This record gives sequence, C-alpha cells and structure tokens, in this order.
Amino acid sequence: MIFFNYFQPTVIIFGAGRLKEVGEVSERFGRRCLLVTVPPFLEFKPSLDRVKSILRRKKIEVEHFDRVVPNPTIEVVSAGARLARTFRAEFVIGLGGGSSIDTAKAIAVGATHKGTCWDYLYFRKTQPTDRTLPIVAIPTTSGTGSHVTQVAVVTNPEERNKSALSNSRLFPRVAIVDPELMLTLPPYMTAVTGFDAFCHAFESYLNPRCSPYIEVLALECLRLIVKHLTDTVNKPSSLELREKMAWADTLAGLSIANSAVTLPHGIAMAMSGLYPQVAHGQALASVYPDIMRYTYKSAIEKFAKVARLQNPSLSAVSDKQAARQLGDELENFIETLGIKKSLKELGVIESELSLLAKASLVLPDYKNHPYVVSLEEVKKILYESF
Repeated sequence: MIFFNYFQPTVIIFGAGRLKEVGEVSERFGRRCLLVTVPPFLEFKPSLDRVKSILRRKKIEVEHFDRVVPNPTIEVVSAGARLARTFRAEFVIGLGGGSSIDTAKAIAVGATHKGTCWDYLYFRKTQPTDRTLPIVAIPTTSGTGSHVTQVAVVTNPEERNKSALSNSRLFPRVAIVDPELMLTLPPYMTAVTGFDAFCHAFESYLNPRCSPYIEVLALECLRLIVKHLTDTVNKPSSLELREKMAWADTLAGLSIANSAVTLPHGIAMAMSGLYPQVAHGQALASVYPDIMRYTYKSAIEKFAKVARLQNPSLSAVSDKQAARQLGDELENFIETLGIKKSLKELGVIESELSLLAKASLVLPDYKNHPYVVSLEEVKKILYESF
C-alpha cells in the first residue's frame, strides 16, 4: 500500500502574457506593496516598469527595494525589512531570479518579526508566525523553483555561512510564471539556473521522502531539461523553449517543496557561503559528476533511469552499468552547456578544501543522499573536483 502527504498552497498562474494579471492578483492582499528586485538594468527595466504600471493602475502604492544581490545577505534583507516597515507594506512582490524571490520571502518575515531573518532559520526554536507578509513571486529565470517553495536561502558574510529559512508561511500566495520574462536571460545564466533545476528534481527523486507523486513531477522535469536546456542556451529568444524550461523549473520546485535536496546541495550551499561570488548552479555543476561516480552504487535503479534519459543507448546495458555511466553523462551535459569548471577555476582555495568539507556537513542535506558520506569522503570528492 502507498502512503504519502503532499502540500502546495501556492496558486500558480502559468503562461505567456500572464504578467498582465499581477494587478488583479495583488489587490487581494492590500494597497501597499513592497516590490523587491535587483538594481535595474537595461534588459530588466521593461518588465520592472510594466509591473509598476499595472499595480499603479489598480491604485496600489508601490515602494521599490532594488538592492538584491546574488546569494542575498542578512544586511540586504534587514534593509528591505526596514523599508517595508517604514512604508507600512501590506504585501511583498519578489520579481526576478531566486535571489529576488528569496529576499522577498525573508523580508516578509523580517518586516513583521523581532530581530533579523537569521533568527528564524529552519532549525531555530522560534519560527515565523502568521504576521508574515503575503508574498507574490514572479520569476524571471528558470532554475531555483523558489516561487513554489517554503524556503528562503540567506548568507551571513561574517560567519561565511549560507543557511535557510524553511516554513510553510514562506510559500508565496501566488506565483505568476510568464515565460516571456525569461526571453532576455543570457545563455550562461540560462545554463546555470537550468542545471540547478535539474539538480532539484534529481535530488528530490533520490531523497527518501520521494513519493509516487514527486517521482512523476521530478522525472518529467528531468526529461524536459535533458531534452531542451541545451537548445534554450543556444536559442535564448525562443518562447517555446522558455515555456518548457519555465514548466520544468516549476516542476522542480514542486518536487523539493515536499521532498528535499541531498549531498550536492549541501556542498554547493557551503561553497556559496565561503565564496559568494560563485553562482549556485555553477557550484553544483563543479561537483556533480564526481558525487555521482562516488555514490551511484547506493541507488542503482534511480541512477540508471536518469542516465538513460541522458543517453537512451544505455537501455541496452545493465542497470549497474548505466548507473555507473551517469557521472560521465552529466559531465558531458555540463560541458555542452558551457559550465564545466573545476573548483580551482571557480576560485576555491585548495588549503580551504577541508573547511569546505566540514561546512558541507552542517546542513542536513547530506543525510538525505542514498549514500551518507563521512567527512573524509567529502574531502575526497572535493579533491577530485578541484
């Protein structure tokens, strides 16, 4: 018999041109909106101006917080929370990639609770309450899945530590997923965010919490990414391809919301904490093949299935052979995407590999992997990837 739970409170508004509905969606939550984005740049400005215009036509007052940075920090979130309180924001919109949406989520907590967002990390006794501001998420990349999850990732530069808030109150009330917003995303960011979505789906599939429901979502996501991500990198202005990747990203987010990530994300999170300049998807790409080679024996059937998505000719060999081949297949995929880089090339310092290994085991992600590694084994994997 099968037993599982699945929870997803976010209303998903999906499709090209759906951004026009942001005003109708937003007026459910109040008349004072804090709009959270990165600093405006040429390609992003039309989308930003359009959101502001639609909201104002609905007579919604907008305050714009435009200080989001990659791997958002406590300081940035706190500044946004102060602005939200001063403005008396009734809800928050995160417009942009995962960093903007995560920042919006953390601001929604920080604006209405004592202390900083760092006081409400997933393992703290004190958790966000129902005072958390409503969140509307509008992704402009296809990779993090943050628009449909209860997680907000935040960095503490002083501690060189990256951690997360995780609470059901951080699920966006509404996610507007409009593939037209991804058309200006450059090839490199298309590749690293797309690979991040691949990792979300694969690790959700590997996780012990994977249910038959999540398996369907995750495998469809993996199929779409394997089939379409390289083409999207090469044809970034194709709306048809952007639509497929936006759906894959959403499927990946729906997967991790009720499963979780595993060892590779534990390492990549630690890497971004120590080296904030490294994009999250790039960090994953640098260690994925070696992790696959080291751990495939502990989940042969699942590794084999994903290897055959990458290379259908592996259907002619045994599951064990196909599973063993997955590391090489992923390395080829990563190279095709143009994001194959060693840890050394990313600026990781060799003398800090032991520190990185230790930090990789702080978050519980590694315990979800089919093979639970020791500290010495993480060091071995990192030296292979270096």
